[in-house]
Amino acid sequence: MSNLYENPLITRYASKEMSQIFSDDEKFKTWRKLWIALAKSEKELGLNITDEQIEEMEKHVEDINYEDAKRLEKELRHDVMAHIRAYGMQCPKAKPIIHLGATSAFVDDNTDIILMYKGFQIIRKKLLKLIEILSDFALKYKDVPTLGFTHFQPAQLTTVGKRATLWIQDLIFDYEDLEYRLKNIKLRGVKGTTGTQASFMELFNGDEEKVKLLDRLVVEKMGFDKSFDVTGQTYTRKYDFLLLSVLSEIAQSAHKFSNDIRLLQHLKEIEEPFEEKQVGSSAMAYKRNPMRSERIASLSRYVITALLNSSITSSSQWFERTLDDSANRRIVIPEMFLATDAILNLYLNVASGLQVNTKIINKHVMNELPFMATESILMECVVKGGDRQELHEVIRENSLKAQEIIKNGGENQLLDLLKKDERIILSDTEINDIINPIKFTGRAINQTVEYIENVVKPLLNANRIEDVEVSIEV
Repeated sequence: MSNLYENPLITRYASKEMSQIFSDDEKFKTWRKLWIALAKSEKELGLNITDEQIEEMEKHVEDINYEDAKRLEKELRHDVMAHIRAYGMQCPKAKPIIHLGATSAFVDDNTDIILMYKGFQIIRKKLLKLIEILSDFALKYKDVPTLGFTHFQPAQLTTVGKRATLWIQDLIFDYEDLEYRLKNIKLRGVKGTTGTQASFMELFNGDEEKVKLLDRLVVEKMGFDKSFDVTGQTYTRKYDFLLLSVLSEIAQSAHKFSNDIRLLQHLKEIEEPFEEKQVGSSAMAYKRNPMRSERIASLSRYVITALLNSSITSSSQWFERTLDDSANRRIVIPEMFLATDAILNLYLNVASGLQVNTKIINKHVMNELPFMATESILMECVVKGGDRQELHEVIRENSLKAQEIIKNGGENQLLDLLKKDERIILSDTEINDIINPIKFTGRAINQTVEYIENVVKPLLNANRIEDVEVSIEV
């Protein structure tokens, strides 16, 4: 155990895969790759940079001399300059041309976007897998009638599968926004100290075409095809908000799902996975708490509120840049990705192990359905020659009796009361047929099938669905 604070997103929640993307090692290796891309591009455009210098830089792209960088940063109070000098110590021949013409934002900003792009790849594959799991669940339970709820009060029936399509639809909205951001991702590029590319204009003797080409070459070497048309020293911090908004959207969807599961588990209708030796409470040994769904809600709340940092940062920047964004972004960007990764891990775990208690669901349906079915019973009696006004009174009287029995702790006996009442001119079989729950679900079954066939399957068929290893440690 450490005697220093450790971030629980790393130690408890997020995957190693996501944690590695936002590690210092990944960041600083990306800095070096950017410096190499810059040097190569400058050489291609005619600057006096040798193959030997570039080879030296490439030789040390992975073996970062962290101790030197750490010592230098204490002296210089500047992390980029510390790493430039540390790199130069390993690459004495290349030292004069490392970071040539660039400003700190060249490595900082481009790296942040590159790491976010990599993080989104993990988010993307988990979203797709989750949509697949939930679509299988929806089809499996498409024809299981269940109480619909408005205001958490019993309402018209739906089906378990149809309800799941609501969770899927939210995730597909999130996925579509994520895809849009990935397809339109852009790097800061090579823009210079205040975004004017003035330093590069000097290096290339005022040749604007070479300066513009330099920007494109570096971006392409880093594996991208777009860069910002204009920047200050940094790319607009509104872009952080736009990218991170996708994570907030996912958190919102997950939170809604987790609330539904928590309420359903209270009703004992649908329960999240519960392991053989899992403890629900330190005091109440019988308890089976929806702890995974609660954790989804907890982490989702963090992601949703963390987005506010990006909106404030975006709105409070001065002219071409201020530095009040830096410390905030170091925390907010990685932690929103780590927390969203953890949310999806939990969501996948819960969704793949949902326990549907159909007998409990049917019991709850039958406790409420007789009241909902009274209008249908009334209409059927009228069709067979009954008096609508007299029958209305008969049903009202029996409904009040049934409600009184329920209030005194009994079961709903309305159907039995109606069957025994000679004024109801329907047989028991006819009444039972009327109150078949599936008849009260409207188009829920077909809506579920149509949504999966017309919306979900085309999405899944167009993408490779990877198996995602999800380990919930605690």
